[in-house]
Amino acid sequence: QVQLEESGGGLVQAGGSLRLSCAASGRTFSSYAMALAWFRQAPGKDREFVAAVAASSWSGRSLYYADPVKGRFTISRDNAKNTVNLQMDNLKPEDTAVYYCASDRSVVKPIFSPVDYSYWGQGTQVTVSS
Repeated sequence: QVQLEESGGGLVQAGGSLRLSCAASGRTFSSYAMALAWFRQAPGKDREFVAAVAASSWSGRSLYYADPVKGRFTISRDNAKNTVNLQMDNLKPEDTAVYYCASDRSVVKPIFSPVDYSYWGQGTQVTVSS
């Protein structure tokens, strides 16, 4: 089994910054074999891809971002600690959502549909006031 736990959400004014972290644990988790992704879900909307980092075994491109967050969000991975961080700068009210960390044993190169991920954290709320 794999457990994912997010932290770092909160309330911030537009233009501010937050840093989210996701800690992965469990006997079957492997940073070598599993990508880690961030999704978000705003009230009344579908869950959408935000950013992801490939498994360390992937030889191609390793970082992926959704267009709305490019240039503002930075994803990073610490394989020694099995964590993935999401630095969010220049936040906008439209970034308000619950942010989820996700992973799956079959996902080495990140894919962008939430249905392909079987492991999820409980989510952390990010609220950006205008």
